[in-house]
Formats: sequence, structure tokens, C-alpha cells
Amino acid sequence: MNNERNSFSSSVGFVLAAAGSAVGLGNIWRFPYLAAKDGGGLFLVIYIILALTFGFTLLITEVAIGRKTKQSSLTAYGKINKKFSWIGGFSTLVPFLILPYYCIIGGWVLKYMVAFITGHGFDAAADKYFETFITAQYQPIIFDAIFLFAVAFVIFRGVKKGIESISKILMPILFLLVVAIAIFSITIKNPETGVTGLDGLKVFVIPSLDGLTFKDIFVATTDAMGQLFYSISVAMGIMVTYGSYFKKESNLNRCVNQIEIFDTLVAFLAGVMIIPAVYVFMGKEGMTGGPGLMFIAIPKVFVQMGKIGQFVGAAFFIMVFFAALTSAMSVMEAVVSGFIDHYKISRKRATVFETAIALAVGIVICLGYNIFYFKVKLPNGSDAQILDIVDYISNNIFMPVVAIGTCILIGWVAKPKTVIEEATINGEKFGRKTLYTVMIKFVAPILLTILLLGSLGIL
Repeated sequence: MNNERNSFSSSVGFVLAAAGSAVGLGNIWRFPYLAAKDGGGLFLVIYIILALTFGFTLLITEVAIGRKTKQSSLTAYGKINKKFSWIGGFSTLVPFLILPYYCIIGGWVLKYMVAFITGHGFDAAADKYFETFITAQYQPIIFDAIFLFAVAFVIFRGVKKGIESISKILMPILFLLVVAIAIFSITIKNPETGVTGLDGLKVFVIPSLDGLTFKDIFVATTDAMGQLFYSISVAMGIMVTYGSYFKKESNLNRCVNQIEIFDTLVAFLAGVMIIPAVYVFMGKEGMTGGPGLMFIAIPKVFVQMGKIGQFVGAAFFIMVFFAALTSAMSVMEAVVSGFIDHYKISRKRATVFETAIALAVGIVICLGYNIFYFKVKLPNGSDAQILDIVDYISNNIFMPVVAIGTCILIGWVAKPKTVIEEATINGEKFGRKTLYTVMIKFVAPILLTILLLGSLGIL
């Protein structure tokens, strides 16, 4: 087997692939919901501050670790310090757990996309449509398999011919669709109530300070931190893996800044797309978290728009499908790359192996809504089925643990100079050097510990 490591052909390819990973379902259904819940503009301000500090610290750390070691996440941490090789195992376990259920949700998006494209979008807005679909025994599995095989096909083709080439096509289209739908959303008006999209935009961007308490700020901060943590694809092996494909002569600082900007911009535009439209026809109470927003509330909004809603709905779910696909690609690549580096097997064999596992686990999770249905209470207080349990373990426990371990490794053991030297290897400036050192050693570990304790129901 040829063990020569793949790499992105250019900085543009790396940025688009990394941005494609960051811009996923979390930006589209979770960001708008949290913004509406946590005081609109207040959440936005906190999110942007955290993106420039907390997010930057975690993102540049992982990309630098990948580029320095030229290894996937599974083996990269051990190259920095053998005693911290456990982080590689945990960080690879995260995408291993995420991929099956992410492809299931991707299958749900595919189902709705097909419905709107074929002219049956308004049927998808009917009561119980979503519930009937996900509780069926065969349909969700079929759509899950189609989405998973599409992801596997891209990964099978490799870094340049697969991930980079598809990202260069999908990301510009995705961005244009986001902008177009966002513009349309702020121009609509409810003929019965007179409420406009601009009224909804004000709810999104103007801070709601009436009766604001310290607890409200704390909740908004932890929500923004959790959203950012998930949004920029850190602590799940992805950015370390993508960093390992990033050429030494490229400017690491600049590319990380571009990823930050792109991700934050799309998250903001997702709010502009969704919050004004939902506010116009359903009020603030129409903003619900998770699948309820994407698959129940939004289709009903498209019905309220009349005939044009069919076309807007089709464009919306095409955009969401592209976002889900580019994110799922990065999740699978993190696992496949780990198999290649650790077990010295071919990309084709690693892809087939991971696809088979993801399909088998995905079938079990799909059946969790019918044959294997049960409900348990999680430590954070939410009710959960199989999909929710897997999501909770991977996102709320393993990811903070991986990030805390990374902060200890780089902040105190290998020292911040490990990342700073990698980021300035070609003589580039590191403008936020002092900020980075303080964040990686002190602030980020504390924030991550708070996030973990909150997830465990302790805070």
C-alpha cells in the first residue's frame, strides 16, 4: 500500500472543506433556536466574543496538532506526548458514535428535500407527518442508507478527488442559497397580522434586556459556548485530521480566521433565514429546538407563504442537505483516517469497514423509534431515545473531556509554544499570542469544565 499522506491542493480547498465541516445541521436548527431563546442580540454578542477567543483557541490548536504530526486524531496526540494518546482514542470515538445518527438525520433531510422538489412539500407540513415517517420501520432506514452511501462515495475517492472537489462545488452553492433565502425571509409579510420579516429580524439582532438577570447571562453564555463547541467541529477528531492534510507552506493563522468568519457568518444568516419567517407566521413561540424546528415548524411556514413556499422550501432543504453532506463527510473522514494511520490499511478498505458499521448501528437507532422504543431521563433533565442517548454521550460527555485533555496537554505539558511555533513556521505573525496562551492554559479549561458539569446535571 502507498502510505504517502494525502493533502489538500490549496489553502482554499482546506478552508472550504473545514468550513463545510463546521457549517452543518447545528448551525441551521440549533443556532436560531438558541438565539431566540436567549435574548436575540445578547446571544449574538456573546457568541461572537466566544468565537474570537474560545473558538479560535480550540480551532487553531487542533489544526496545528494535525499539521505538526501529519497524523489523524487517533494517533496525533500520542505523537505530541505518549501519555496523552488516550485523547486520540476518545476523539475518534466521538465521530464513530456521531456518524450513524448524523446520517439518519441526513436521511430525514433527504426525505423532505425530495418531497418539496417533487411538489409534495405541503404534505410534509401536515400534522404527524414527521412522526409517522420516523416511526416507520423501513423508510427511515432506506433514506439513511442512501445518505450514508453518498458520504462514503466521497470519502472513498480520497482527500483531493473526494472531499476537496465536492466542497469546492457545494460550499459556494450552499452560501448563495443561504443568502437568497435570508433576503427573502426579511421581505415577507403576514397579510392577516401585518407582522413582517423585519419585525422578526429585530427579535433576532436587538438584545432583549428587559428583566435581564445574571442567571440569564450565564445561561446565554453556556448555550453560546455549547453551540460554538459543536459548530466549529472541535473535539471530534475532524480538525486534527484536516490539519494533517494542510500543507506546511500555507498560512495557518489566516486559514483558521477564514473558517471562523465563514462559520459565524453562515450561523448568523441561518438565524436571518429562520427566525423572521417563523416569527411572521407563528410568533416567537414557534421557535422550538432540534428536529421540531426543522421538520415540523419550518414546513408549516412554507405552507403559509402560499405557492412560492413550495419553491422556497425546495431551496431550503437542498441547502440543508448540502450542509449535512459536507459535515457528514468530515465525520466519516476522521474515523477512516484513523483506521488508515493506526492499522495501516487502505482507504478503500477502511471506508467500506466504517460504512458497514455505521449502517448496522444506524439501523438499530432507526428502530429505536418503533421496535426498540423506550424513553429514559438524562442527567441534564431531557427525555431520550436511543438517538438522543448516543448524541448525549458523544457531544455532552466525550467532546468536553477531549477538549479539556487537549488544553492540559498543550497548555501545561507540551506548552503553548507547540502550537505557536507551528502557526508561525513560515515567519507568519501570531496576533493573538498572549490571548491564546491565557485561553489554552486557564480560561478554556474552566469554561469546558463548566460545560461538562452542566451536561452532567451538576450545575
